[in-house]
Amino acid sequence: MPRTPEENERIRQATIEKIRAAAMELFMKQGYYATSISDIAKHARFSKGLLYNYYKGKEELLSEMVKDRIGEVAEVMSEAFSLETPKEQLTSIVNGAIDNIHKNPEVHRFYLHLQTQPEADVDLIKYSRLIIEENARLFELQCKIFERMGESEPRRRSLYFSSVLQGIMLMIATYPQKFPIEELKQQIIKEFCK
Repeated sequence: MPRTPEENERIRQATIEKIRAAAMELFMKQGYYATSISDIAKHARFSKGLLYNYYKGKEELLSEMVKDRIGEVAEVMSEAFSLETPKEQLTSIVNGAIDNIHKNPEVHRFYLHLQTQPEADVDLIKYSRLIIEENARLFELQCKIFERMGESEPRRRSLYFSSVLQGIMLMIATYPQKFPIEELKQQIIKEFCK
């Protein structure tokens, strides 16, 4: 019996996820430049030809991974902005960000590393800039939450909030098993949602 279009799409998505997971693991372990398409195909247990059916090369694969990551972060903010009160919005941002990092600490480390590429790295700097630009856009949206809260200096408060949240995210990504996740979430929510 032939597969349905839905079944074909499910298989396609599962293959893409497996390729991206293999690429992420190798990029983290060996570095982007030291990882070849052959390495990724072998690690994902696919033929190189099959991988090329999905991506023209390693850079297209990285590009799609970055776009998806930006989409994930934007989704956390979108979900937050769908809520009514600033307190609910901040709580949603904290929970979404910390839960995401806790589930996938290596992903956060990878994108943080990508964001800090030197300007001279012409291959990777464009992806670094995409992430930084999206973070700046999301920061502006976050400032609006603090404006709605009546903060006298919403940008400064938002910057402080981002710094605390990013610090917690970095610590969780670096030492995933050593932090009381729920307690940290409650503490940051309590501090910023007074």
